[in-house]
Amino acid sequence: MHLTTRRSRRAMLLGTAVLTAGALLLTGCGRSGDAGSTGGSSGSGAAIDDKPAKGTVQLWAEGADGDKLPDMVAEFKKSNPDVDVKLTKVPADQFASKMTAAITAGTVPDLLFAYTEDQPALLNTGGFDAVPDGLAKKDDFFPAIWDNSIVKDVQYGVPWYTYANMLIYRSDLAEKAGATSAPKNWDEQKAFGEKLKAAGSEFPFALAVNYDKYSAGQLQVMAVQNGGAFLNKDHTKWTLNDPKNVEALDYWAGLIKSGLSSPDGPQFLDTVPWSSQGKNAAIVDGGPWFKAWFNDANGADWSKDHLAFAQNPTGPDGGKGATTGGGSWLVPKDAKNKDASWKFVRWMSESAQQVKWYQIFGNMPALKAAWDDPAMKGDPMLETVRSALDDGVAQPNVPTWSQVGDVIGKQMERVVRGGVSAKDALDAAQQQAESIGLGGK
Repeated sequence: MHLTTRRSRRAMLLGTAVLTAGALLLTGCGRSGDAGSTGGSSGSGAAIDDKPAKGTVQLWAEGADGDKLPDMVAEFKKSNPDVDVKLTKVPADQFASKMTAAITAGTVPDLLFAYTEDQPALLNTGGFDAVPDGLAKKDDFFPAIWDNSIVKDVQYGVPWYTYANMLIYRSDLAEKAGATSAPKNWDEQKAFGEKLKAAGSEFPFALAVNYDKYSAGQLQVMAVQNGGAFLNKDHTKWTLNDPKNVEALDYWAGLIKSGLSSPDGPQFLDTVPWSSQGKNAAIVDGGPWFKAWFNDANGADWSKDHLAFAQNPTGPDGGKGATTGGGSWLVPKDAKNKDASWKFVRWMSESAQQVKWYQIFGNMPALKAAWDDPAMKGDPMLETVRSALDDGVAQPNVPTWSQVGDVIGKQMERVVRGGVSAKDALDAAQQQAESIGLGGK
Protein backbone atom coordinates (compact mmCIF):
# COMPACT_ATOMS: atom_id res chain seq x y z
CA MET A 1 0.00 0.00 0.00
CA HIS A 2 1.14 3.52 -0.73
CA LEU A 3 0.20 7.04 0.20
CA THR A 4 -0.73 9.32 -2.65
CA THR A 5 -0.50 12.79 -1.10
CA ARG A 6 1.66 14.64 1.42
CA ARG A 7 -1.49 15.26 3.40
CA SER A 8 -2.20 11.54 3.79
CA ARG A 9 1.36 10.61 4.69
CA ARG A 10 1.34 13.07 7.58
CA ALA A 11 -1.95 11.72 8.81
CA MET A 12 -1.29 8.03 8.82
CA LEU A 13 1.31 5.34 8.58
CA LEU A 14 1.06 2.45 6.14
CA GLY A 15 3.29 -0.57 5.76
CA THR A 16 5.98 0.45 8.21
CA ALA A 17 7.57 -2.98 8.51
CA VAL A 18 7.21 -6.61 7.56
CA LEU A 19 4.70 -7.84 10.08
CA THR A 20 5.53 -11.38 11.15
CA ALA A 21 3.95 -11.72 14.56
CA GLY A 22 1.11 -14.19 14.86
CA ALA A 23 -2.49 -13.14 15.22
CA LEU A 24 -3.71 -12.23 18.67
CA LEU A 25 -6.75 -13.66 20.32
CA LEU A 26 -9.17 -10.78 20.48
CA THR A 27 -11.62 -10.71 23.32
CA GLY A 28 -14.28 -8.41 24.61
CA CYS A 29 -17.86 -7.39 24.14
CA GLY A 30 -18.58 -3.82 24.95
CA ARG A 31 -15.54 -3.88 27.23
CA SER A 32 -12.64 -6.07 28.34
CA GLY A 33 -10.71 -6.12 31.58
CA ASP A 34 -7.72 -4.19 30.17
CA ALA A 35 -7.03 -1.70 32.93
CA GLY A 36 -4.77 0.28 30.63
CA SER A 37 -7.53 1.52 28.40
CA THR A 38 -10.64 2.21 30.41
CA GLY A 39 -11.72 4.08 33.49
CA GLY A 40 -11.26 7.62 34.68
CA SER A 41 -13.03 10.76 33.62
CA SER A 42 -12.33 11.80 30.04
CA GLY A 43 -15.25 13.92 29.01
CA SER A 44 -18.70 15.03 30.03
CA GLY A 45 -20.77 12.44 28.19
CA ALA A 46 -22.96 9.87 29.94
CA ALA A 47 -21.21 6.63 30.91
CA ILE A 48 -21.53 3.58 28.65
CA ASP A 49 -22.57 0.22 30.16
CA ASP A 50 -20.82 -3.13 29.67
CA LYS A 51 -23.59 -4.88 27.74
CA PRO A 52 -22.91 -6.11 24.19
CA ALA A 53 -23.43 -3.60 21.41
CA LYS A 54 -26.63 -3.85 19.38
CA GLY A 55 -28.15 -2.32 16.27
CA THR A 56 -26.68 -0.74 13.17
CA VAL A 57 -23.58 1.47 13.25
CA GLN A 58 -22.86 3.58 10.19
CA LEU A 59 -19.08 4.05 10.17
CA TRP A 60 -17.19 6.46 7.91
CA ALA A 61 -13.57 5.52 7.38
CA GLU A 62 -11.05 8.09 6.15
CA GLY A 63 -8.45 7.03 3.61
CA ALA A 64 -6.97 3.59 3.06
CA ASP A 65 -7.60 2.40 6.62
CA GLY A 66 -11.08 1.38 5.54
CA ASP A 67 -9.68 -1.40 3.37
CA LYS A 68 -8.74 -3.50 6.39
CA LEU A 69 -11.27 -2.33 8.97
CA PRO A 70 -13.68 -5.17 8.11
CA ASP A 71 -11.15 -7.55 9.70
CA MET A 72 -11.55 -5.73 13.02
CA VAL A 73 -15.31 -5.45 12.67
CA ALA A 74 -15.54 -9.22 12.21
CA GLU A 75 -13.68 -9.77 15.49
CA PHE A 76 -15.91 -7.28 17.30
CA LYS A 77 -19.02 -9.11 16.08
CA LYS A 78 -17.86 -12.39 17.64
CA SER A 79 -18.71 -11.04 21.08
CA ASN A 80 -21.30 -8.53 19.86
CA PRO A 81 -23.38 -10.65 17.47
CA ASP A 82 -26.34 -8.28 17.38
CA VAL A 83 -24.41 -5.31 15.99
CA ASP A 84 -24.18 -4.53 12.28
CA VAL A 85 -21.34 -2.18 11.35
CA LYS A 86 -21.84 -0.71 7.88
CA LEU A 87 -18.62 0.78 6.51
CA THR A 88 -18.34 3.70 4.09
CA LYS A 89 -14.86 4.52 2.79
CA VAL A 90 -14.24 8.21 2.05
CA PRO A 91 -11.11 9.51 0.25
CA ALA A 92 -8.86 11.38 2.65
CA ASP A 93 -8.84 14.57 0.59
CA GLN A 94 -12.65 14.70 0.63
CA PHE A 95 -13.30 13.58 4.17
CA ALA A 96 -13.41 16.89 6.05
CA SER A 97 -15.65 18.59 3.49
CA LYS A 98 -18.04 15.64 3.27
CA MET A 99 -18.27 15.31 7.04
CA THR A 100 -18.84 19.04 7.51
CA ALA A 101 -21.60 18.93 4.90
CA ALA A 102 -23.18 15.94 6.66
CA ILE A 103 -23.20 17.80 9.98
CA THR A 104 -24.89 20.78 8.34
CA ALA A 105 -27.46 18.59 6.61
CA GLY A 106 -28.12 16.33 9.59
CA THR A 107 -27.05 13.21 7.69
CA VAL A 108 -24.13 12.16 9.86
CA PRO A 109 -22.84 8.62 10.38
CA ASP A 110 -22.85 7.08 13.83
CA LEU A 111 -19.09 6.85 14.05
CA LEU A 112 -15.99 8.02 12.24
CA PHE A 113 -12.28 8.26 12.65
CA ALA A 114 -10.49 11.41 11.62
CA TYR A 115 -6.84 12.17 11.07
CA THR A 116 -5.22 14.69 13.38
CA GLU A 117 -5.10 17.20 10.52
CA ASP A 118 -8.88 17.18 10.08
CA GLN A 119 -9.92 17.27 13.71
CA PRO A 120 -9.62 21.02 14.46
CA ALA A 121 -11.93 21.99 11.60
CA LEU A 122 -14.40 19.19 12.33
CA LEU A 123 -14.55 19.84 16.06
CA ASN A 124 -15.04 23.54 15.40
CA THR A 125 -18.48 22.67 13.96
CA GLY A 126 -19.70 21.74 17.44
CA GLY A 127 -21.18 18.60 15.95
CA PHE A 128 -19.64 15.91 18.17
CA ASP A 129 -20.34 14.19 21.47
CA ALA A 130 -17.93 14.41 24.37
CA VAL A 131 -16.18 11.17 25.25
CA PRO A 132 -18.34 9.35 27.83
CA ASP A 133 -17.13 9.31 31.41
CA GLY A 134 -14.91 6.32 32.15
CA LEU A 135 -14.51 5.25 28.54
CA ALA A 136 -10.81 6.16 28.25
CA LYS A 137 -8.13 7.66 30.49
CA LYS A 138 -5.87 10.49 29.42
CA ASP A 139 -2.77 9.03 31.05
CA ASP A 140 -3.09 5.81 29.07
CA PHE A 141 -2.44 7.60 25.76
CA PHE A 142 0.43 9.66 24.39
CA PRO A 143 -0.10 13.34 25.20
CA ALA A 144 0.03 14.89 21.73
CA ILE A 145 -2.52 12.54 20.14
CA TRP A 146 -4.87 12.80 23.15
CA ASP A 147 -4.72 16.58 23.33
CA ASN A 148 -5.49 16.94 19.63
CA SER A 149 -9.17 16.17 20.31
CA ILE A 150 -9.67 18.63 23.16
CA VAL A 151 -11.72 21.79 22.69
CA LYS A 152 -12.23 24.12 25.67
CA ASP A 153 -11.16 21.42 28.13
CA VAL A 154 -13.63 18.84 26.75
CA GLN A 155 -12.36 15.58 25.20
CA TYR A 156 -14.18 14.67 21.97
CA GLY A 157 -11.98 11.94 20.49
CA VAL A 158 -10.36 8.67 21.56
CA PRO A 159 -7.00 8.01 19.90
CA TRP A 160 -6.75 4.99 17.64
CA TYR A 161 -3.20 5.08 16.34
CA THR A 162 -0.24 7.41 16.23
CA TYR A 163 3.35 7.81 15.08
CA ALA A 164 6.37 10.00 15.75
CA ASN A 165 9.12 11.10 13.41
CA MET A 166 12.87 10.75 13.92
CA LEU A 167 16.26 11.24 12.31
CA ILE A 168 16.69 8.55 9.65
CA TYR A 169 20.18 8.29 8.21
CA ARG A 170 22.35 6.15 5.96
CA SER A 171 24.37 4.19 8.48
CA ASP A 172 26.75 2.89 5.81
CA LEU A 173 27.55 6.39 4.54
CA ALA A 174 27.92 7.70 8.08
CA GLU A 175 30.39 4.95 8.90
CA LYS A 176 32.48 5.74 5.82
CA ALA A 177 32.43 9.42 6.79
CA GLY A 178 33.64 8.67 10.30
CA ALA A 179 30.35 9.78 11.84
CA THR A 180 30.16 6.85 14.20
CA SER A 181 27.17 7.91 16.30
CA ALA A 182 23.92 9.76 15.76
CA PRO A 183 23.95 13.48 16.59
CA LYS A 184 22.35 14.25 19.92
CA ASN A 185 21.92 18.02 19.60
CA TRP A 186 21.85 20.79 17.01
CA ASP A 187 25.58 21.43 17.12
CA GLU A 188 26.36 17.75 16.71
CA GLN A 189 23.87 17.57 13.84
CA LYS A 190 25.78 20.25 11.93
CA ALA A 191 29.09 18.48 12.54
CA PHE A 192 27.50 15.19 11.47
CA GLY A 193 26.32 16.80 8.23
CA GLU A 194 29.72 18.35 7.54
CA LYS A 195 31.38 14.93 7.78
CA LEU A 196 28.83 13.42 5.41
CA LYS A 197 29.29 16.27 2.94
CA ALA A 198 33.07 15.92 3.03
CA ALA A 199 32.64 12.22 2.30
CA GLY A 200 30.61 12.89 -0.85
CA SER A 201 26.96 13.47 0.06
CA GLU A 202 25.94 16.56 -1.92
CA PHE A 203 23.22 17.65 0.50
CA PRO A 204 23.49 15.52 3.66
CA PHE A 205 20.14 16.54 5.17
CA ALA A 206 16.73 16.20 3.55
CA LEU A 207 14.49 18.98 4.87
CA ALA A 208 10.82 19.75 4.22
CA VAL A 209 11.38 22.37 1.51
CA ASN A 210 7.90 22.60 0.03
CA TYR A 211 7.51 25.95 1.78
CA ASP A 212 4.01 25.14 2.95
CA LYS A 213 2.37 23.95 6.17
CA TYR A 214 4.62 20.87 6.21
CA SER A 215 7.71 23.06 6.19
CA ALA A 216 6.05 25.08 8.96
CA GLY A 217 5.39 21.88 10.89
CA GLN A 218 9.08 20.99 10.73
CA LEU A 219 9.96 24.47 11.95
CA GLN A 220 7.48 24.09 14.80
CA VAL A 221 9.29 20.94 15.95
CA MET A 222 12.61 22.80 16.00
CA ALA A 223 10.94 25.69 17.80
CA VAL A 224 9.75 23.30 20.52
CA GLN A 225 13.25 21.81 20.73
CA ASN A 226 14.45 25.37 21.33
CA GLY A 227 11.84 26.11 24.00
CA GLY A 228 9.46 27.96 21.68
CA ALA A 229 5.89 27.47 20.51
CA PHE A 230 3.59 28.76 17.78
CA LEU A 231 0.69 29.38 20.21
CA ASN A 232 0.52 30.63 23.76
CA LYS A 233 -0.29 28.09 26.48
CA ASP A 234 -4.07 28.48 26.35
CA HIS A 235 -4.13 28.52 22.54
CA THR A 236 -5.67 31.97 22.34
CA LYS A 237 -2.89 33.80 20.50
CA TRP A 238 -0.30 33.15 17.79
CA THR A 239 3.30 33.56 18.98
CA LEU A 240 5.11 32.96 15.69
CA ASN A 241 7.72 35.68 16.12
CA ASP A 242 8.79 34.62 19.59
CA PRO A 243 12.61 34.91 19.79
CA LYS A 244 12.91 31.15 20.37
CA ASN A 245 11.07 30.53 17.10
CA VAL A 246 13.29 33.03 15.31
CA GLU A 247 16.36 31.14 16.54
CA ALA A 248 14.85 27.89 15.29
CA LEU A 249 14.26 29.36 11.83
CA ASP A 250 17.82 30.67 11.78
CA TYR A 251 19.04 27.14 12.49
CA TRP A 252 16.76 25.51 9.90
CA ALA A 253 17.66 28.01 7.20
CA GLY A 254 21.32 27.77 8.19
CA LEU A 255 21.40 24.11 7.17
CA ILE A 256 20.45 25.23 3.67
CA LYS A 257 22.68 28.30 3.52
CA SER A 258 25.70 26.24 4.60
CA GLY A 259 25.11 23.70 1.84
CA LEU A 260 24.08 20.89 4.17
CA SER A 261 20.57 20.88 2.66
CA SER A 262 19.15 21.87 -0.71
CA PRO A 263 16.59 24.68 -0.98
CA ASP A 264 14.97 22.84 -3.88
CA GLY A 265 14.49 19.29 -2.70
CA PRO A 266 13.92 16.57 -2.25
CA GLN A 267 10.23 16.94 -2.87
CA PHE A 268 8.40 14.33 -0.84
CA LEU A 269 8.33 11.55 -3.44
CA ASP A 270 11.99 12.19 -4.27
CA THR A 271 13.14 11.55 -0.72
CA VAL A 272 13.75 7.82 -1.15
CA PRO A 273 15.59 8.14 -4.51
CA TRP A 274 17.82 10.98 -3.26
CA SER A 275 18.76 9.13 -0.07
CA SER A 276 19.15 5.78 -1.85
CA GLN A 277 21.61 7.40 -4.26
CA GLY A 278 23.50 9.15 -1.48
CA LYS A 279 22.60 12.65 -2.64
CA ASN A 280 21.03 12.98 0.80
CA ALA A 281 22.31 10.91 3.68
CA ALA A 282 19.77 11.74 6.40
CA ILE A 283 16.10 12.67 6.65
CA VAL A 284 15.43 15.28 9.30
CA ASP A 285 12.27 14.52 11.32
CA GLY A 286 11.46 11.64 8.96
CA GLY A 287 8.37 9.46 9.23
CA PRO A 288 8.41 5.73 10.12
CA TRP A 289 6.91 4.82 6.73
CA PHE A 290 10.26 5.49 5.07
CA LYS A 291 11.70 2.18 6.28
CA ALA A 292 9.24 0.18 4.20
CA TRP A 293 9.54 2.58 1.27
CA PHE A 294 13.32 2.14 1.15
CA ASN A 295 12.85 -1.63 1.18
CA ASP A 296 10.24 -1.40 -1.57
CA ALA A 297 12.61 0.64 -3.72
CA ASN A 298 15.85 -1.22 -3.07
CA GLY A 299 14.94 -4.75 -2.06
CA ALA A 300 13.69 -6.55 1.01
CA ASP A 301 15.68 -5.83 4.16
CA TRP A 302 17.77 -3.13 2.44
CA SER A 303 17.18 -0.97 5.48
CA LYS A 304 18.99 -3.39 7.79
CA ASP A 305 22.35 -2.70 6.18
CA HIS A 306 21.80 0.91 5.13
CA LEU A 307 19.61 2.76 7.65
CA ALA A 308 19.82 3.81 11.27
CA PHE A 309 17.16 5.51 13.37
CA ALA A 310 17.66 8.02 16.16
CA GLN A 311 15.58 10.51 18.07
CA ASN A 312 15.68 14.02 16.67
CA PRO A 313 18.60 16.07 17.98
CA THR A 314 17.74 18.28 20.92
CA GLY A 315 17.87 22.04 20.98
CA PRO A 316 20.65 24.04 22.69
CA ASP A 317 19.14 23.54 26.15
CA GLY A 318 18.15 19.90 25.67
CA GLY A 319 14.60 20.46 24.45
CA LYS A 320 13.06 17.50 22.64
CA GLY A 321 10.44 17.34 19.91
CA ALA A 322 9.23 15.17 17.05
CA THR A 323 6.36 15.54 14.61
CA THR A 324 3.49 13.30 15.58
CA GLY A 325 0.10 12.51 14.11
CA GLY A 326 -2.40 9.72 13.73
CA GLY A 327 -6.14 9.35 14.04
CA SER A 328 -8.95 9.30 16.61
CA TRP A 329 -12.53 8.07 16.88
CA LEU A 330 -15.36 10.60 17.01
CA VAL A 331 -19.11 10.19 17.51
CA PRO A 332 -21.42 12.91 16.09
CA LYS A 333 -24.04 14.52 18.32
CA ASP A 334 -26.77 13.48 15.89
CA ALA A 335 -25.66 9.84 15.65
CA LYS A 336 -28.56 7.39 15.84
CA ASN A 337 -26.65 4.66 17.67
CA LYS A 338 -24.22 6.33 20.04
CA ASP A 339 -24.23 3.45 22.51
CA ALA A 340 -22.95 0.84 20.07
CA SER A 341 -20.55 3.33 18.50
CA TRP A 342 -18.83 4.14 21.78
CA LYS A 343 -18.65 0.46 22.66
CA PHE A 344 -16.82 -0.19 19.40
CA VAL A 345 -14.48 2.73 20.17
CA ARG A 346 -13.80 1.37 23.65
CA TRP A 347 -13.00 -2.07 22.22
CA MET A 348 -10.74 -0.64 19.51
CA SER A 349 -8.89 1.36 22.16
CA GLU A 350 -7.83 -1.70 24.13
CA SER A 351 -4.28 -2.98 23.94
CA ALA A 352 -5.01 -6.24 22.10
CA GLN A 353 -6.91 -4.49 19.34
CA GLN A 354 -4.32 -1.73 18.94
CA VAL A 355 -1.56 -4.31 18.53
CA LYS A 356 -3.70 -6.33 16.14
CA TRP A 357 -4.26 -3.24 13.99
CA TYR A 358 -0.49 -2.74 13.85
CA GLN A 359 -0.09 -6.33 12.71
CA ILE A 360 -2.79 -5.98 10.07
CA PHE A 361 -2.03 -2.53 8.74
CA GLY A 362 1.20 -1.19 10.23
CA ASN A 363 -0.35 1.71 12.17
CA MET A 364 1.24 2.13 15.57
CA PRO A 365 -0.67 2.07 18.87
CA ALA A 366 -1.80 5.28 20.52
CA LEU A 367 -2.19 3.36 23.79
CA LYS A 368 1.02 3.27 25.82
CA ALA A 369 0.40 -0.21 27.23
CA ALA A 370 0.18 -1.74 23.75
CA TRP A 371 3.87 -1.00 23.23
CA ASP A 372 4.69 -3.56 25.93
CA ASP A 373 3.39 -6.35 23.69
CA PRO A 374 6.07 -8.67 22.22
CA ALA A 375 4.89 -7.73 18.72
CA MET A 376 6.21 -4.21 19.31
CA LYS A 377 9.66 -5.31 20.49
CA GLY A 378 12.95 -6.04 18.76
CA ASP A 379 12.82 -3.45 15.98
CA PRO A 380 15.24 -0.50 16.36
CA MET A 381 12.89 1.76 14.41
CA LEU A 382 9.94 0.93 16.67
CA GLU A 383 12.07 1.51 19.75
CA THR A 384 13.02 4.94 18.42
CA VAL A 385 9.41 5.83 17.61
CA ARG A 386 8.28 4.73 21.07
CA SER A 387 10.83 7.02 22.72
CA ALA A 388 9.95 9.92 20.44
CA LEU A 389 6.23 9.64 21.18
CA ASP A 390 6.79 10.95 24.69
CA ASP A 391 7.92 14.23 23.13
CA GLY A 392 5.49 14.36 20.23
CA VAL A 393 4.59 17.72 18.71
CA ALA A 394 1.20 17.84 17.01
CA GLN A 395 0.09 20.54 14.61
CA PRO A 396 -1.48 23.58 16.31
CA ASN A 397 -4.97 22.51 17.32
CA VAL A 398 -6.83 25.40 15.72
CA PRO A 399 -9.03 25.38 12.58
CA THR A 400 -6.91 27.93 10.70
CA TRP A 401 -3.63 26.03 10.98
CA SER A 402 -3.51 24.98 7.32
CA GLN A 403 -3.82 28.60 6.21
CA VAL A 404 -1.38 29.96 8.77
CA GLY A 405 1.04 27.09 8.17
CA ASP A 406 1.19 27.93 4.48
CA VAL A 407 1.89 31.57 5.38
CA ILE A 408 4.81 30.47 7.55
CA GLY A 409 6.11 28.19 4.81
CA LYS A 410 6.18 31.03 2.30
CA GLN A 411 8.08 33.20 4.77
CA MET A 412 10.60 30.39 5.31
CA GLU A 413 11.29 30.43 1.58
CA ARG A 414 11.95 34.17 1.72
CA VAL A 415 14.67 33.50 4.30
CA VAL A 416 16.51 30.90 2.22
CA ARG A 417 15.98 32.50 -1.20
CA GLY A 418 15.28 36.18 -0.69
CA GLY A 419 17.78 37.26 1.91
CA VAL A 420 15.08 38.14 4.45
CA SER A 421 16.07 37.70 8.10
CA ALA A 422 14.36 35.07 10.20
CA LYS A 423 13.03 37.80 12.49
CA ASP A 424 11.54 39.83 9.65
CA ALA A 425 10.02 36.70 8.11
CA LEU A 426 8.31 35.63 11.33
CA ASP A 427 7.23 39.19 12.08
CA ALA A 428 5.47 39.17 8.71
CA ALA A 429 3.99 35.74 9.40
CA GLN A 430 2.78 36.91 12.81
CA GLN A 431 1.03 39.90 11.28
CA GLN A 432 -0.73 37.72 8.72
CA ALA A 433 -1.61 35.09 11.32
CA GLU A 434 -3.23 37.71 13.56
CA SER A 435 -5.29 38.84 10.60
CA ILE A 436 -6.36 35.26 9.86
CA GLY A 437 -7.09 34.49 13.49
CA LEU A 438 -7.59 31.15 15.21
CA GLY A 439 -10.95 30.26 13.72
CA GLY A 440 -12.58 28.89 16.86
CA LYS A 441 -16.20 29.53 17.71
